Amino acid sequence: MTSLQENKFNLKILLILSLGHLVTDIYQGSLPALLPLLKEKLLLSYTMTGVIMMAANLTSSVVQPVFGYLSDKKEKIFLLPLGCLCAGIGFSLVGLPDEYAIVLALVMVSGLGVAAFHPEGYKTARFFTGDKMATGMSVFSVGGNLGFAVGPIISLAIVTRLGFDYLPAMIVLSLVFVALVSYAWGSVASPKQGTLEKAMSSEGATRGVYLSLFLIIATVIMRSWTQIGLMTYIPFYYIDVLKGDPLYAAQLVSVFLIGGVVGTIGGSIIADRVGHKRYLIASLLLATVLFPLIFITEGLMLFVALGVVGMVLISSFTVTIVMAQELLPRNLGIASGLMVGFAIGTGGIGVTILGVIADHYGVPVALKSIWLLPLAGLLLSLPIRYRTPRRS
Repeated sequence: MTSLQENKFNLKILLILSLGHLVTDIYQGSLPALLPLLKEKLLLSYTMTGVIMMAANLTSSVVQPVFGYLSDKKEKIFLLPLGCLCAGIGFSLVGLPDEYAIVLALVMVSGLGVAAFHPEGYKTARFFTGDKMATGMSVFSVGGNLGFAVGPIISLAIVTRLGFDYLPAMIVLSLVFVALVSYAWGSVASPKQGTLEKAMSSEGATRGVYLSLFLIIATVIMRSWTQIGLMTYIPFYYIDVLKGDPLYAAQLVSVFLIGGVVGTIGGSIIADRVGHKRYLIASLLLATVLFPLIFITEGLMLFVALGVVGMVLISSFTVTIVMAQELLPRNLGIASGLMVGFAIGTGGIGVTILGVIADHYGVPVALKSIWLLPLAGLLLSLPIRYRTPRRS
């Protein structure tokens, strides 16, 4: 790999990496669904259960920039199979121990595996996107989105039908990816970051790069806060307030997330054509305008509204990662860790504030207040100094 032309779009490698992303996020997305069952099995308090989730979030999300830093110091392609394997081992064994401390340790092992995989995964995927940066990265990203969507279904099906003793069977998923990435090791490990840096734009050298990076992170925090807030408070609203069917609430959230999967691919293709920053602004503006449809529709149209809102809101997921990588061309791992780990993890922590609003003013007010978040993200995105690079 000695020239820009050799940095071509490679769908085969991107699909292998996407499979690893899918498997890794199956483990990450499954834990919240199993928490009630773990709580019952171990006779835990809500506080102790919350500590498990906090440990998972801290190890899987907030520390990702650390692994990104290590990845940028020297090529560490081994973090892909190792991270996926650790995520699988930690999660698959979490239902076996009867001691709380051991369960907590396994959750942290799984979380660290998730944190190790993502920065290296996004950095490696970047080498195979060619001119279609956002489009290529969306192939990798959509694996993670699907993992979060199907993870709870797979893990709950195993535990509810067979019991926790059969949960270790899920380790097979990570072993499949390890085998595939080992087979393709030469192709995955061949690109060198230094070569890619020469091919990338010099935008990262501009004086306002750190301010723009800060604004992108802040924008992603608002978008993530919106997404996780809706995922959290839609069930609360339809179950606790309207006394509706829990399955109906789960279906609403699933449609919202499936819309995000579609938007991740479609939005990335459009962004590569019209410009990354321009698309980010347009998606946040459209999400802000469409958000009230959630409260004025019902029945089938409510599912349509949530699907469209999810599609528009989440469609800039890959775009913001590419923008951060363009601003930090020599630190692709850190850029990826900041976007996928720190920013999204921080947005999730912000949902706690919605809980305070719900306690004082009610769940409907908390749900409606989420509308302010994409609007805040829109305002934060406007001053970003960024130009979509043009490559031959």
